[in-house]
Amino acid sequence: MRSMILGMLAETPIHSGAGRSEGFIDLPVAREAITNYPVILGSSLKGSLRDLARDKGCDDIFGEEKKAGDLLISDAKLLLLPVRSLTTQYKWATCPHIIERLDRDLKLCNYSEELNYSALSIKNGEVVGPGDSKLFLEEREFDGKGEVPIEIIGIIKSLIFHERTRSRLKDQLVVMHDDDFRWFASYGLPVNARNKLDENKKSENLWYEESLAPDTLLYAMLFEKKDGTLSQIKSLFDSRSYLQLGGNETVGMGWFAVKTIMEEANGRK
Repeated sequence: MRSMILGMLAETPIHSGAGRSEGFIDLPVAREAITNYPVILGSSLKGSLRDLARDKGCDDIFGEEKKAGDLLISDAKLLLLPVRSLTTQYKWATCPHIIERLDRDLKLCNYSEELNYSALSIKNGEVVGPGDSKLFLEEREFDGKGEVPIEIIGIIKSLIFHERTRSRLKDQLVVMHDDDFRWFASYGLPVNARNKLDENKKSENLWYEESLAPDTLLYAMLFEKKDGTLSQIKSLFDSRSYLQLGGNETVGMGWFAVKTIMEEANGRK
């Protein structure tokens, strides 16, 4: 069973909703139940891929009401979260748990690269990243503790579509403690107020909506049950490597730049 990894870099704000309200946020993003990390469910990703395939005339690979499709699709998992910095340009934040999970998923997809975790033994309030000075992210202070291993940077680079964006990764990537990252993933996402006006231009309905910020990086795994299925998926992005997913399409939200990494017949990417 061949596999493919989709690297998905948000070009615009992304709202893949949870369908339920939590606290003052009327429309939160979908989250994993245990980790509370933002996630795009496989069913949402499948629907967007199917719409794209329908435009290209190859949506039969997704099956029909009474017939299963030839494609297995995972959730799109969080890999890098853009976080505001008070002293530098924004940073891309991740944590050892997410890198470990990426490593396991790469092995599941027959990707043989070994990742070095030895430099990621950090405590709360510490980050691994460029420089050894203090770093201020949002209102929190962190101490620099060495650099991110080059092989981890290389793997993440392979999931980013734009070459110029890849070139910024080394200077902007920070790895923080799992607990610190969970705080940013839980409370650091953009929340926007949106308003519906009546015919007299008075507020009729005010609501608060959570979204993933542009430059958030996620990844998903795809597996084929029938030879040639993943080749058809790859062809969807040959001429235009973009995918629209989630709500608020008419106001410009939901666009990802997609990078495909496909397992070849010899088991290599």
